[in-house]
Amino acid sequence: MLQNQFKKFALATLWLTMMSTCGISNAADPFPSKNLRIIVPVAPGATNDFLARSLAVELGKVLNQTVIVENKPGANQIIGTSELAKSAPDGHTMAMLISSHVINPYISKSLPYDPEKDFTPLAMVGIMPGLLTVHPSLPVKTFAELIAYAKANPGVLAYGQPGGNSSGHLTMEYLKKQAGIDVLSIPYKGGGPAIIDLLAGRFQVFVNSPTATMPHVKSDGLRAIATTGAKRPPALADLPTIAESGYPNVVTYEWYALFLPAKVPQVIVNQLNGEIVKIMATPVMQKRLFDIGAESRDDNPAQFAKFIAQESQAWGQRIRQLEIKPE
Repeated sequence: MLQNQFKKFALATLWLTMMSTCGISNAADPFPSKNLRIIVPVAPGATNDFLARSLAVELGKVLNQTVIVENKPGANQIIGTSELAKSAPDGHTMAMLISSHVINPYISKSLPYDPEKDFTPLAMVGIMPGLLTVHPSLPVKTFAELIAYAKANPGVLAYGQPGGNSSGHLTMEYLKKQAGIDVLSIPYKGGGPAIIDLLAGRFQVFVNSPTATMPHVKSDGLRAIATTGAKRPPALADLPTIAESGYPNVVTYEWYALFLPAKVPQVIVNQLNGEIVKIMATPVMQKRLFDIGAESRDDNPAQFAKFIAQESQAWGQRIRQLEIKPE
């Protein structure tokens, strides 16, 4: 009998040794234990691609691991976002998403993921208002003059819609409703083609990120009229906001943020958030944000999750007011 008990003890000891040697007990594994991946759901060259690559270098140094950026463009971010939802919840895969993440649920009948249950908000990387620009041939130099001209010439002006129901497109539609102006919408497959036609004078008004349009403002190819945030950003302090110009409800932002799949251990979420916040506060990253008209935020995971919930609610309300139906 003692011999049988000894055999059982020996087998149990051997099993525990094998378990620990094979690394089955993941709870004790250090993080990160391998290369990290940032999914960017747009083509290379976009603002979130630029920010993801800038952050990947610095995050790799801090975590002593390579951080790989993978572009997964298509379907207004849905393809790349779906890839994140299916990723292992171990903290090694994240995605750099933009405002469309909270817009898509209101304009798409079906998504291959649950926008609330399948993701963990991780950290804000950069936030910026939209920039309202006009072609310099338009005889307006201020936002008030633009609204007055549009009211005096209904159906004459047109604005470029940079692909899908983007924040720029929806902001312009919301402004039209709030101001009671009639401005035509011209759809484009992306901001690049729209800017080419705007510079050529094929339409007159555009709302997009400062990243895309400020270079043309500086070269006098476009005229900046206003920004869409609640306050003037430091990089665009000379421009009034639409809100301060008489339309306080027209406040929208383009933001760039990191998300994880759902069910990532909170200790890993906190670790990554802390490192990212510190990186974005460095002079190097602050300069990069300033150059594109953006600012950083030092939200912890709970604060950032609350911001995302507020953004979702705000966009949902605007879209319902615009009577846009999911497709």
